[in-house]
Amino acid sequence: MSALLWALVALPLGAGVLLLAVGRRADRAAPGVALAVAASALGLAVTAAFRHPSAQAPFLDGLPMQLTVDGLSGLLAVTVTAVTLVVLLFSAAEFCSGEARARFFGLMLLFAGSMLVTVTAATLPVLLMGWEVMGATSWALIGYWWRDPERTSAADTAFLTTRTADLGLYLAAGAALASGAGPTSYSSLSLDGLARADEPWLSFITAGVVVAALGKSAQLPFSFWLSKAMRGPSPVSALLHSATMVVAGAYLLLRTGPLLDASGWGDDVVAWTGAATAILLGLVAIAQADLKQLLAASSCAQIGFMVLAAGAGATTGGTLQLVAHAAAKSLLFLAAGAWLTALGTQQLPALLGAARHHRTVGTAFTVAALSLAGLPPLSLWAAKDVLLAGALERSPWLYAAGLAGAFLSAVYSAKALWFVWRPAVARPDARRIPAGAVWPLVLLAFACVALVVPAFPPVRDSVSRALAASGQPAPHAWEFALSAGLALLAAAGAWAWGARPLPLAARAKAGFADWLGLERAAHVLLVAPTMRLARAAAAFDDRVLDRAVEGSASATVRLARWTDDVVERAVDGTVGAVAAGTRALGRWARRPQTGQLHQYLAQAVAAFTVLAVVLVLVR
Repeated sequence: MSALLWALVALPLGAGVLLLAVGRRADRAAPGVALAVAASALGLAVTAAFRHPSAQAPFLDGLPMQLTVDGLSGLLAVTVTAVTLVVLLFSAAEFCSGEARARFFGLMLLFAGSMLVTVTAATLPVLLMGWEVMGATSWALIGYWWRDPERTSAADTAFLTTRTADLGLYLAAGAALASGAGPTSYSSLSLDGLARADEPWLSFITAGVVVAALGKSAQLPFSFWLSKAMRGPSPVSALLHSATMVVAGAYLLLRTGPLLDASGWGDDVVAWTGAATAILLGLVAIAQADLKQLLAASSCAQIGFMVLAAGAGATTGGTLQLVAHAAAKSLLFLAAGAWLTALGTQQLPALLGAARHHRTVGTAFTVAALSLAGLPPLSLWAAKDVLLAGALERSPWLYAAGLAGAFLSAVYSAKALWFVWRPAVARPDARRIPAGAVWPLVLLAFACVALVVPAFPPVRDSVSRALAASGQPAPHAWEFALSAGLALLAAAGAWAWGARPLPLAARAKAGFADWLGLERAAHVLLVAPTMRLARAAAAFDDRVLDRAVEGSASATVRLARWTDDVVERAVDGTVGAVAAGTRALGRWARRPQTGQLHQYLAQAVAAFTVLAVVLVLVR
């Protein structure tokens, strides 16, 4: 059983590293290798989801490396591998042979493998390993076209923002260690054991996990990095922002639900942050004139529902929302990428009639957009009501906020559809979309329809049992009808409104179009003070520390010169005088040493005479 789990994570990681190591020499074989690996990983994930294997290997003293698959991680593993396979199928047809395909497919596999490590990790250290590799590979994928400075700058912004939030996991790990029985005890670092920590460590752990999760899932106030991430290739957006990186934070909050509940405050903070993100980023999506920016803001808003579910304890609804969103959003991003390749634009006014020009792509896009809008009988309609039932049980105000976010979902989805289905304009220079890039979209469209089934009994009850989420509230018929009616009303209103400007003040419209000014706020509140502090530290280093070191060195040189001029001369003079005196005494001592016996006898007589005189005088 452990071999199955090791193979699940090692296969994409190893293949990704191999493709990256071989480089351009593997460009021709890279798509085939990546597809074979992704298909194999999907088969392993499905098997693991049914068998629930565990694996353990030595890592540190008293801290082994542990992986495990349960109901939640099994569903996520299947979702990740399935979306990865479909996205790679699209990429194999859409990515031209002139690109560095080995690097692209290698990074995609490495990213998917790190996500699998993240969802199967049983302890914080293993989670951190997958979390860090996922962040690094996302930076490389967003900046895949690294010769464009704007793309690399966008990748840097996304990486630095998420890395700042990731520090929360290190805070959580440190607090968990501090709360444990000793340095060799790893039970305190188990994800399932975090809720057993005592105060104040429990609050530190909760705060660290919440900050890291909100940052990775682009929730308020970290949402702006997802806007920058749209600079990457469309398949990257489809994978990173549908079933992997941005849902990793939501997954972590769903996984650590007992921790949020035990803290006494974490669940409320998480639930209301998710609700606020669903509403405010929904308004941001409505204000966008760029299709990928609209989809990016909608990703933040839709993940807000998952975060709301984690705070409300609606694990089943949050998980169903995550899976359904993965299918719909990956389809929307891939369709946007196909239109960008064919038409050379992603601006909504320039996409008029795009769905009419490419009927199959347009139909698939429509299915996903209607699912995102929450229209029956599509998957996100039912999944959203399952999680909102949990919100209603917790607070009617939270439920109302969720309904408001669902209403906005229908508005921005209908807005996108209005543009792409307007009467087509002449497009003589439009490129043909490869057939190999179309049928993965059809598969995802079918998934948007089929995934409505798990939201209803008896499949929903089976999902709850697999997630060990007993006692989950079930939505009533009126809740399904209410959300469907609101979605229809919102979609109809948005369609009738069309492309007319929003009835808002210019400043408000500019604020929503600029993603609430979050990036500028981050620069004002964090980046600018940090840079000023760095410049002050550099000036202190140059003007104080450097000058102190240089002054000390100059004083040392002057002391050495004075020592050389004065002390050394005096010492040399003294040594020279002693040496001269010694030589003089030596010359005087050598004079009596003639080697003649009569002279030695005369010297002895003289010496005894002097001795005798002395003795006589002394006595």
